[in-house]
Amino acid sequence: MFSRAKSTVSKPSNRDGLTPWLFAAPGLGLLAMFLVAPFLLAAWLSFTDQRLITSDALPTAFVGARNYTRLFADASFWAALRNNLLFVAVVTPLQSALALGLALLVDKQFAGARIFRTIYFLPVATTMAVVAVIWSLLYSPDAGVVNRLVGLLSLGTVGPQDWLRDPVLVMPAVMLMSIWQGVGFQMLVFLAGLQAIPGDLYEAATLDGAKPFNQFRFITLPLLKNTTVFVLVTTTIYAFQLFTQVQIIANSGASAPVDSFRTLVMLMVHEGFRSGKVGYACAVSVVFFLIVLAISTLQRVWLRAEESAA
Repeated sequence: MFSRAKSTVSKPSNRDGLTPWLFAAPGLGLLAMFLVAPFLLAAWLSFTDQRLITSDALPTAFVGARNYTRLFADASFWAALRNNLLFVAVVTPLQSALALGLALLVDKQFAGARIFRTIYFLPVATTMAVVAVIWSLLYSPDAGVVNRLVGLLSLGTVGPQDWLRDPVLVMPAVMLMSIWQGVGFQMLVFLAGLQAIPGDLYEAATLDGAKPFNQFRFITLPLLKNTTVFVLVTTTIYAFQLFTQVQIIANSGASAPVDSFRTLVMLMVHEGFRSGKVGYACAVSVVFFLIVLAISTLQRVWLRAEESAA
């Protein structure tokens, strides 16, 4: 008779279950200190009339939902939200599509591919403040390169435009500058995704007679879905954080009416540090956080649903 062998698999001890949390504790502590705690403090201050400079004569008082009531009746808030949504709706798909196109180009094996990758990534390594100043000069109505290029392409039928004073053109000008500066980062992400796709799939498709477009449609795009989700979500979040470009344009002295390019982050900074209304600025920040969270969550859910249905 054969005796039944005893199982030698041991159950994980409590110490083994605690080990991952010990390794994650420093990171979680930093997140709680620099993200969770400031947000909770801002949420509390949004229900007060906290000022930037306080005194015993004007102590901080609890005002309930007054800041939120004022916020939703503020025309500047709705103008800033409209500008943010327009910026996100235009920049996110265009920048992501352009990044994918550049990644496809530099993924090919040819002489100088690394040089082109470096050139496309250089704007990302340049600070946005420097980029905004340079592009402000490029948009100059007198001797700006952009106006000369437009005149050249239109064969002189389109005259010089005052990009930063015209309320219709200022947001497209900011969008073009932002796409140029940030597309290199998304290109590298897509490039990493492309290089993770096995080359055997393309060889098999070529042997089966598949055209390059069909290979892109049925191999590249499906296998880049996770990368695309990451790029779209991060680009959306970065687009909502639009501030440096428009702030430099506003301080340049050659800007359009401020409501034509004001953003929510710009409104927060103005109300909190220039007007000294910290409580109201915190209300703007809380609403801003909830909007970004809702849009990012819906975006991820929609993309995951598309992936499951495919």
